[in-house]
Amino acid sequence: MASTTCSPAALTGASASDLLRSSSNGVSGIPLKTLRKSRFAVTKKGGATVAAKLRKVKNHEYPWPADPDPNVKGGVLTHLSHFKPLKEKQKPVTLDFEKPLVDFEKKMIGVRRMANETGLDFSDQIILLENKYQQALKDLYTHLTPIQRVNIARHPNRPTFLDHVFSITDKFVELHGDRSGYDDPAIVTGIGTIDGRRYMFIGQQKGRNTKENIQRNFGMPTPHGYRKALRMMYYADHHGFPIVTFIDTPGAYADLKSEELGQGEAIAHNLRTMFGLKVPIVSIVIGEGGSGGALAIGCANKLLMLENAVFYVASPEACAAILWKTAKASPKAAEKLRITAPELCKLQICDGIIPEPLGGAHANPAWTSQQIKAAINESMDELTAMGTEELLHHRMHKFRKLGGFQENAQVDPKKKVNMKKKEDTVRRTSNAELEGEVEKLKQQILKAKESSSKPPEMALKDMIEKLKMEVDHEYFEAIKAMGLKDRFEMLREEVSKVNSRDQLMNPVIRNKIEKLKDELNQNLSAAPNYSTLKYKLDMLKEFSKSKSLSDAATLKQEINKKFNEVMIRPEINEKLEAIKAEVQNSGSSNFADLDQGLKDKVLNMKKEIELEMIGVLKSFGLDVVVKSNAKVLSEKASLSVFKNKVDNLNEEINKKIENVASSSELKSMIELLKLEIARAGNKPDTESKSKIEALQKQIKQRLSEAIISSELKEKHEELKEKISQMVQSSAGPDESLQKETKHEEPRVEINLGANRSFAQCM
Repeated sequence: MASTTCSPAALTGASASDLLRSSSNGVSGIPLKTLRKSRFAVTKKGGATVAAKLRKVKNHEYPWPADPDPNVKGGVLTHLSHFKPLKEKQKPVTLDFEKPLVDFEKKMIGVRRMANETGLDFSDQIILLENKYQQALKDLYTHLTPIQRVNIARHPNRPTFLDHVFSITDKFVELHGDRSGYDDPAIVTGIGTIDGRRYMFIGQQKGRNTKENIQRNFGMPTPHGYRKALRMMYYADHHGFPIVTFIDTPGAYADLKSEELGQGEAIAHNLRTMFGLKVPIVSIVIGEGGSGGALAIGCANKLLMLENAVFYVASPEACAAILWKTAKASPKAAEKLRITAPELCKLQICDGIIPEPLGGAHANPAWTSQQIKAAINESMDELTAMGTEELLHHRMHKFRKLGGFQENAQVDPKKKVNMKKKEDTVRRTSNAELEGEVEKLKQQILKAKESSSKPPEMALKDMIEKLKMEVDHEYFEAIKAMGLKDRFEMLREEVSKVNSRDQLMNPVIRNKIEKLKDELNQNLSAAPNYSTLKYKLDMLKEFSKSKSLSDAATLKQEINKKFNEVMIRPEINEKLEAIKAEVQNSGSSNFADLDQGLKDKVLNMKKEIELEMIGVLKSFGLDVVVKSNAKVLSEKASLSVFKNKVDNLNEEINKKIENVASSSELKSMIELLKLEIARAGNKPDTESKSKIEALQKQIKQRLSEAIISSELKEKHEELKEKISQMVQSSAGPDESLQKETKHEEPRVEINLGANRSFAQCM
């Protein structure tokens, strides 16, 4: 092989810092750059020649720039991260169920383009379309099905772990490696600060495009990634850093190599270790959390989920392939698996839901990140206040209570909603037994009335509850006898599903309920137990009425007691006595004879007492309408008289218009107008427009002249003046009409007049 001999003297121009010194190969003072570029040979003792050639290697593009910005968000160490903003904006991706929204967007774009091209004002149409779009978007994203949430969680533009971390942290530096020679890019770890607090962040990272997804292995970690996460957990536990994990993976990478390297062992080791860590742990599912791959960093004190995230033991497609032998059944599988955030919250697997904007997290990533930041701060405030033992017990108890079962235990009402309904086991009470109980209770109520004591409220309430159960049972027996049981059960199941999902009642279900109710009411008299049902229903109505009267009497007593407390208050008593003395000194026998100053004092005192009484009534949750009967009646009578006069005047005006319109001259003008409009069609020219406008103006002028020139104008002016006088005279001391407001709920009305207040003062 050809070789060249290199002399150190020929390379003396290099600086000392660039020289490579080595005593092992006999070369001294050779510049590194020269060694990289050239072949060299060194002759040793004995005449032997050693030839060598350095291989050219590719220059690495390190993320650290030549002139790093010291003020960059996250600190100078952020330059070391390979995660940089994308050079090109991500292309919008439309999911199948979002296609109706695309149609609205196309219409808006078309209208805007037309407005720009023609110069016409289409702002009303654009606003209308935007409102319809927003309403359609709201309706769509507030009634998402489980499989639709799965598709949103897998959306290619959904923000990733590092997107959120760089948005919520003040400073963040990524930590690499598992100390065994590997660094899995599917799991990212690092230390960051939020509002001055240090946290260890661990998360599964998906790519934002195809190149990144290949590099990150589509967010599916290998054993090296879980061992890297484990190393960082030990590090955080040693230094007392709380841990925040972000879950976003379809599952652990399940290839042959990963199994050989101990994928199951790595996940199991993480599970065991996380239960013993002495620092708070919060896990957040930001996309999809699949199986053990998600759980390996999810054994936390609190598990939070974004609104459209999913958490499952098997993907809907895998579940459908196993159970229904086809992946096309994935929507059904997604519903049965109950993998969405609201469902998991009801099952107490998830501890909280972080809201997303309409359209998903990718619609507004910055807003979503701020919601995550607020959730982290709130959770960590709660967890950092706990001691070490309490923290470990909290984490253990969270997982120990999942799926627990105990025979004959009282079932939580929240869980009971999703359980199968038990058969109705109400024991039917015979009419004779029921009559005896009713008669006994009636005697107790009569004795209470005679002794002016309270009726037996508990016994009355228990009887009403018992009668309700009896009536429900009789109705169910009647439904069975009429052959409507199956329809009733199916309808009840549909309604319970809607209630469990906190959705609005579907109009179709509402129509089914009304139809079944009408059919039941029509055929109820033919049921074999109709007489028993009617008897029990009548008794229920009677006792309900009795209870209402009893409640009303009790309420009346309490209100009167409060009224007496108000009236005996020293400040009100003193004022009343003072006004009473002034009235007696004046020598007047009625309110009208008092001077204006004393009248004002009486009215002010009346108003003050009214306000106090209104406050008392409102404290009982009652709706109050303050009005004077005499005043309202007089106003109604006056208004009815004026209404008749207005109606008569309108009739006269209409007759006058008809007479004028029936004249031959005006008829010919109207016919001519119709002819011109027919000739012009949909697109009238300028000449046609001017003719039509002129004819319309002439017709209006003729009608106006006919009305103004008659005696109708005088009648109108006279009626207008009388109405204004009535309005002025009906104004109260505060120069405003008292308005009568209608309320559907029961209310207490206070009728107070000036004469009655005056009589009380006397």
